[in-house]
Amino acid sequence: MIATGEFSIDLSPAEDDAVEAGRMSFTKLFSGDIAGTSEGQMLSKRTATVGSAAYVAIETFVGAIDGRQGEVSFHHTGVMDKGADSLSVLVVPDSGTGELVGITGSMMIKIESGVHRYHFEYQINPQK
Repeated sequence: MIATGEFSIDLSPAEDDAVEAGRMSFTKLFSGDIAGTSEGQMLSKRTATVGSAAYVAIETFVGAIDGRQGEVSFHHTGVMDKGADSLSVLVVPDSGTGELVGITGSMMIKIESGVHRYHFEYQINPQK
């Protein structure tokens, strides 16, 4: 199954970032086939080389995916190597609750003209 839409994000820097890892808290508001909110934490690191950086994040979503209510968590890994980027956003195994029990999948995120868009390919196997 595929869910698409947009989300907005609000980032807040952590005040106790002792390792200068760019630790941020964030909230997202999803619209489209995914409707609800998520909260998460992100660590990022930029280098002295322009276009090179990395980030990891964990977020927990509460709401509905294609009308199915529940909660699910995602883990992010993003790397930029001199401008060439790769991003992985995957469902945390066995994190689905309610009607999202057994959910697996991956999400692509594109930012175009300042708008965050998602494309989430997923399956729900409640027998899992």
